[in-house]
Amino acid sequence: MTALFFAQKPTRPKFSRLSAAIPGRAMAHDRDVGKGPPQGDFGFRPKQWDCLDRPSDDSDSILAAYGLALDHVGDGVVVADMRQRGHPIVKVNAAFEAITGYAAAEAVGKNCRYLQGSDRLQPEIAEIRAALTEGRTCSVTLRNYKRDGTMFRNALRMVPHRDASGQITHCVGLIRDVTYASGVDRLTGLLDRYGLLDRLASISVPAGSAVLLVKLDIMRFHDVNNGFGYDIGDALLRSVAGRLATLSSVALARVGTNSFTLAFELGEAERAADLVDDVLNLLQPRFILPGAALTAQFATGYTVGSIGSDPLQLVRQAAAALQRSKAMASHPPHRFAAADERDASNRIRLANDLQAAIPNEELLLHYQPQVDLHSGNIVGAEALLRWNHGVFGLQSPSRFIGVAEETGAILDIGAWAMRTVARQAVRINDGRRTPIRFSCNVSVLEFTRRDMVAFVDQVLAETGCRPEWLTLELTESLMMPEPAEVLRLFRDLRGLGVEISIDDFGTGYSNLRYLERFPLTEIKIDRSFVRDVVDSPAKQVIVESIIKLGEALDIRVVAEGIETEAELGIMRSLGCSVGQGYFFSRPLDGSAFDDFLGDHAVSHEKSLRGRLLGVLGDNCA
Repeated sequence: MTALFFAQKPTRPKFSRLSAAIPGRAMAHDRDVGKGPPQGDFGFRPKQWDCLDRPSDDSDSILAAYGLALDHVGDGVVVADMRQRGHPIVKVNAAFEAITGYAAAEAVGKNCRYLQGSDRLQPEIAEIRAALTEGRTCSVTLRNYKRDGTMFRNALRMVPHRDASGQITHCVGLIRDVTYASGVDRLTGLLDRYGLLDRLASISVPAGSAVLLVKLDIMRFHDVNNGFGYDIGDALLRSVAGRLATLSSVALARVGTNSFTLAFELGEAERAADLVDDVLNLLQPRFILPGAALTAQFATGYTVGSIGSDPLQLVRQAAAALQRSKAMASHPPHRFAAADERDASNRIRLANDLQAAIPNEELLLHYQPQVDLHSGNIVGAEALLRWNHGVFGLQSPSRFIGVAEETGAILDIGAWAMRTVARQAVRINDGRRTPIRFSCNVSVLEFTRRDMVAFVDQVLAETGCRPEWLTLELTESLMMPEPAEVLRLFRDLRGLGVEISIDDFGTGYSNLRYLERFPLTEIKIDRSFVRDVVDSPAKQVIVESIIKLGEALDIRVVAEGIETEAELGIMRSLGCSVGQGYFFSRPLDGSAFDDFLGDHAVSHEKSLRGRLLGVLGDNCA
């Protein structure tokens, strides 16, 4: 080992007494001559103990034993020479090699900062610099990188060594891999939610400064896991963590499955929005992962304030702001406002009240007609769930479906909705010459947590609904993995005679193979493609392509969100067969839907009679 460990020759140990603890016994031995025999209950003295009575002059053996101990401890030890330019490493132990993956020969001669790679914007590095300048001991936890590029969290303790004159000659670093320790996220090596709170509590912000806390979610992350596999999902999380680690945050944590939180020291509160934009711009480029290249969308909430004695308050505010961002179209970054906290409180109340929504008969369905774009006949209707809350009034699905899925209440709600839709189909189609198809939205959770084939079969039997009157409306995410089980499930449902529709086609991680592999009867073009289609040649090309694919594969195509006569004309000219939107009708409750069907039948009959009389008049002339 180096002279670091022994600046002076070791002094001789002086033993005046030796005490050995033996179960149930005690012994004291006085070395001084003439003091008599050993005291105690023992009438013998093991010969090997004699060596303990003599001080050793074998300094080399002590150094060898000390070196042996260093090579067998679990913590890494690194020694840097502070007298040389660049403070190079001059000695490492075996644990350092095991932790970092670097052999001693690769480490010696380098500055310790090479373990940080390009991840130099860590606040802990400033503490290390200050300790080196002041010649004092310091302890920090920072992100380091192994030889293979894997990040690990290094609990580092640095101790300076001074020579006889008081000058610092070396610095000893004790490193410990705490990546899997309490307070650390195992997948990314970032702090977890508990580590975040500890870190926030330890932050000392100068007077006049504030803290910006940013919380963000990867949107539709479950689609990545389902469509590409959990290994790709984990790789995306690590890649996001790696990008965020390059920012000059004072805290960075993964606080949920797909949620991250960052804290920044903020000199001027006005800079908050710019810093949030910097975070999102960093995450905007595609993530190149093993076997996939993805562009991720993020919802973001943030708040500005002081840590004070309760950092949890800032965390709650950022979380409430995030919920508002997730509820808005395109998920723009949202700064916390008092109304967000009220919304979060209301959300908790909604979750509790939702459990009683069915027994209290607070749920209802509205129906939006679907029209044949060429004949003008009503050929279908989508059933849209509503909740008439006793306090908050009529709630749209966007307000409570997420809560229902989180709490599991969606299973009971979905079952109620399907039975109600089936009964409505029976009532409306009784005696009707051209029956109307009724679409019922089905959650992915319903497919994964119940036997859907048996359940649908039971609903048909209970209500007397003909299977061709019922369409199950699903999202693309259910099909993404293409497992044999999901494919079998779709085929069995089609075997019952019910139809299967894919909602919002083209907005997710779309795959045209779905149209070929899965037995679909309908796809719905998302309203984002219909909106402004008149002035967008690109949207017209996309819509026309989907329509032609549908025709070739005998799959009905429904255009959602038609609101103007111009949009209707474009959809009709592109060959779309069915339309839905405010141009025809808003969603209607059961009574209003009945009236709409009656009025439409009368007006349609008058229109036919007028066209017929016109034809007869032309022929007579």
